[in-house]
Amino acid sequence: MEKPDYQQHEEFRLRSQKLADIRQMGVDPYPPIFQPTHEVYQLQSEFLGKDVGSSDDAAAGTTPFFKVAGRLVLFRSMGKNAFATIQDEGSRIQLMFNRDLTRVEGLKEGSELSPIKFIEKKIDLGDIIGVEGHLFRTHVGELTLYVKNITLLCKTLLPLPDKHSGLADKGTRYRKRWLDLIVHPDVQHTFKLRSRILRFIRNYFHDRGYQEVETPILQNLYGGAEARPFTSHLNALDQGMYLRIALEISLKKLIVGGLHRIFEIGKVFRNEGLDRTHNPEFTMLEAYAAYTDYNDMMVLTETLFEGLALDLFGSTELEITDEAGNPMHLLELKAPWKRLSMESALSVYAQIDVAKLSDEEMRSMLIEHAKIDPKELKNVARGTLIAKLFGEFAEKHLIQPHHIIDHPVETTPLCKLHRDPDLRKAGLVERFETFILGHEFCNSYTELNDPQLQRELLEEQAKKKEAGDEEAHPLDEEFIEAVCQGMPPTGGLGIGIDRLVMLFTRAHSIRDVLFFPIMKPEG
Repeated sequence: MEKPDYQQHEEFRLRSQKLADIRQMGVDPYPPIFQPTHEVYQLQSEFLGKDVGSSDDAAAGTTPFFKVAGRLVLFRSMGKNAFATIQDEGSRIQLMFNRDLTRVEGLKEGSELSPIKFIEKKIDLGDIIGVEGHLFRTHVGELTLYVKNITLLCKTLLPLPDKHSGLADKGTRYRKRWLDLIVHPDVQHTFKLRSRILRFIRNYFHDRGYQEVETPILQNLYGGAEARPFTSHLNALDQGMYLRIALEISLKKLIVGGLHRIFEIGKVFRNEGLDRTHNPEFTMLEAYAAYTDYNDMMVLTETLFEGLALDLFGSTELEITDEAGNPMHLLELKAPWKRLSMESALSVYAQIDVAKLSDEEMRSMLIEHAKIDPKELKNVARGTLIAKLFGEFAEKHLIQPHHIIDHPVETTPLCKLHRDPDLRKAGLVERFETFILGHEFCNSYTELNDPQLQRELLEEQAKKKEAGDEEAHPLDEEFIEAVCQGMPPTGGLGIGIDRLVMLFTRAHSIRDVLFFPIMKPEG
């Protein structure tokens, strides 16, 4: 069998030889445990600006004693002493090894290499080590650990890439995220912030009486959005399965069952394209509350974003920069946010009055400006044409937070018709989408709970699917049966977590906030 590329690396051969040498000297290169007393960042924080004594004090053992561990990222020998730097979760600390006082765990007395020479000759950049010793400050004030004992915790067989030239390619960084995290510690900060955001969201909903639930990823029938699904096969039952495209259908069944305030944060899968804001596998938050409507969900959304901004930054203002760090926008996330219908947004931001346009005129605009194939627009309903015009001409102008409310009924089969008689007659539903920086962040309905109308709308979708629309919603008899059992008036909300994290981490691509985004394989 041909060796993989990484095993043909010259450095792999050299380090493998060192590994054999280390074992021959009696040192275990992969010990089962090492228990640090502190994380590196804790030492840096605890002793920030404090005097902890000199190197002589540390050598005498009169300064604070600690055990820490990390990956070796710098090393330089200076005769009697050697200096190194280890990195742990993005934080670094300097180490000092001394020819007379530093010992290597497991290295026998009388070995052909002294401890300091063993460190110089057999330990490489990238190796993970544990050290214990006394803290001091150098004459230039750098916090340093005077190492009395070093334990090799993991001998690495491949070198770290050079930070500037060896891991500059974005594709390599996304594909080999473990290297990206090592070489670019700021990336760790992004994902720590993501974790903090998710914790805040969960607490936000728990504090408002919502119960977190989990629903199936593998489903007999997909639904809850207009998207192409991923398909699979269940061998045990010899039947086709789908990866869910939304959380909605299962959660509404739970509302029917009497769980009145629920939310789920989970993965959904849509067999669609990849770009700066789309990944086929992404994380959604969906929340449903009985006896609420889309107006309540607008307030819930605004206060969530406002609360996040205050928790993370202490302000509702959020500065957005370009990839070079130049200021672009100053967002104001303080509630309440502006609310406009699609038609109003087209009038305000694109100077298009759709009330004065015929269906054919709208088709012509879309064909000319959006380069849409005329075949795709043939027999398309007026509401769909308005939604497409909005997406082409108005959406990009919605920089500050906007709720775009009261959508055409053709855009969703799962939403309640508008309570206002005139708007209902105009074919509008109680739905809003939230836009920030020209991108959709949230989607919400006053949920449709009329089983007869639900059937009609899903049957219309089924006809579209039969006509070749791969993204149309399938007819789901089990869901209709559940609605027939009685669903109370309900407000529902969906938020794309990855885009939300992009906003609050100022990331410019969804791939920057996913540990392992979908990538084309190398080669």
